[in-house]
Amino acid sequence: MLEIVLSQVVSGLVLGGLYVLIAIGLSIIFGLLGIVNFAHGAFFTLGAYLALTLYQYFGWPAVILAPVAVGTIGMVAERLLIQRLYDKEPLISLIVTFALALLIEASVRLIWGGIGQPFNPPAALSGFLIWGPILITKYRFSVLLATAAVLLLLWLFLEKTRFGRILRAGSRDPEMVGLLGINLPRVLTWVFGLGCAISGIAGVLAAPLWTITPSMATNAIMPAFVVVAIGGLGSFAGAVIAGLLVGVVIALTIQFYPAASGAVMYLFMALMLLLRPRGLLGERWERFE
Repeated sequence: MLEIVLSQVVSGLVLGGLYVLIAIGLSIIFGLLGIVNFAHGAFFTLGAYLALTLYQYFGWPAVILAPVAVGTIGMVAERLLIQRLYDKEPLISLIVTFALALLIEASVRLIWGGIGQPFNPPAALSGFLIWGPILITKYRFSVLLATAAVLLLLWLFLEKTRFGRILRAGSRDPEMVGLLGINLPRVLTWVFGLGCAISGIAGVLAAPLWTITPSMATNAIMPAFVVVAIGGLGSFAGAVIAGLLVGVVIALTIQFYPAASGAVMYLFMALMLLLRPRGLLGERWERFE
């Protein structure tokens, strides 16, 4: 029993790591732009499909370009659509980004078709790793390490670099940032692109674990919203903690009570929000209250 529990906990951390990456991008966009991006799951799907296409033409080394392409598409979308929503009601941003999600999914179906496509991990990452009672595939372990590396680099970027400080300052006092001579609209474009690129990284990592389909966005966006709600809107650390907790809870539920695996994260969210309505590390956002 202990071996089963430990193995499921590790698998849950891998799943939770993917949820964290998706939710972090969503949280950054909300925290810095005040936009609830319902199209975030669509950018996750784009990351998976672009990775598949780049792999087929150029091999595995080219796969790292997929998140860059997703981020670039996100920046174009921000310039054309999202920047018009900053002074509008939150409901309008939900409607527009939902329409954007539908547009991206329809484009994916048109370009790649609606049939699911497998994506095998690199041959070097096939097989299993065994540590005492813990059994995990090499690829899942590599996903866990990659997730940790991305989160560390993102934290260092936001906390230690000049551009990261500008981003955090712009989220709190955009007028002051503008008075300092900083081109805030350009900064916000880069922020949206960064959030989309992180979602694209999650799509690339998830592609060998999930069958790539146009509807896989649904399997990404709902857990992302759950993680953000539990962790707290706009909270980096809250999203990390909540994502890992949700992943472990789902993995253990799949093992011991599979029938409830689809609903357990929503029950977990309801319980957490009853105890802490703003989430684990959430802050007050007056424009949403």
